[in-house]
Amino acid sequence: MAYHSGYGAHGSKHRARAAPDPPSLFDDTSGGYSSQPGGYPAPGADVAFNVNHLLGDPMANVAMAYGSSIASHGKDMVHKELHRFVSVNKLKYFFAVDTAYVAKKLGLLVFPYTHQNWEVQYSRDVPLPPRQDLNAPDLYIPTMAFITYVLLAGMALGIQKRFSPEVLGLCASTALVWVVMEVLALLLGIYLATVRSDLSTFHLLAYSGYKYVGMILSVLTGLLFGSDGYYVALAWTSSALMYFIVRSLRTAALGSDSMGGPAPRQRLQLYLTLGAAAFQPLIIYWLTFHLVR
Repeated sequence: MAYHSGYGAHGSKHRARAAPDPPSLFDDTSGGYSSQPGGYPAPGADVAFNVNHLLGDPMANVAMAYGSSIASHGKDMVHKELHRFVSVNKLKYFFAVDTAYVAKKLGLLVFPYTHQNWEVQYSRDVPLPPRQDLNAPDLYIPTMAFITYVLLAGMALGIQKRFSPEVLGLCASTALVWVVMEVLALLLGIYLATVRSDLSTFHLLAYSGYKYVGMILSVLTGLLFGSDGYYVALAWTSSALMYFIVRSLRTAALGSDSMGGPAPRQRLQLYLTLGAAAFQPLIIYWLTFHLVR
């Protein structure tokens, strides 16, 4: 606003109106102080992920609700089909878990390097249920981890404004198809390698489904700490899962009797075990990298 050069009453009136200008000048100065040259935010302002934004984003909440409905519907369909083709008593063995077993098993999947005894325990030639044997495979953790992965994927897509029922359904079906393909490949490899063991489809499904735990940790770490945190968690969970698969298949799954065969067969068994373990990081990365931006 222009002022007259004199100091008359008219000029005083203008000055009285211009009194609010100094606070505006102060606000502009503080705003300039918090920013960097070139319009970049101050250091520390660019956070990889805001927990309050995660919990309060309405799109993320809608995505989680829809993912929950998809997971529940898929779980009901799987149970319905299993009751048609599978013995319920045989299936109950893989869900005979308790809270202590689940907590210890999750710890074993995340940090398996200090575990010593990997042999499955038997009682009168019958394997002990998972709640009595930490080395026994179960389907409870893979099932719950798959449902949690679908929910987390829906939340991640909602935060990134990329959520749609089609995308979430494709994400869930892709994760399930990869596990089925892996189980079929393992069954074919065991048949070609003529491995003598008590491995069943449920055993392989359990071991293949444990990767969902690593996928959840990788995606969650990526949402909280950005891409750097995602790759660190991916490397850790992948290496832990590879170690777990190798030790479990060479002892509990393949059995000690099969390790005493001819040298060519032992090499095939070793290649099968290492191949199954080496395939885990590729699947985890393929199913999770698009959820972290």
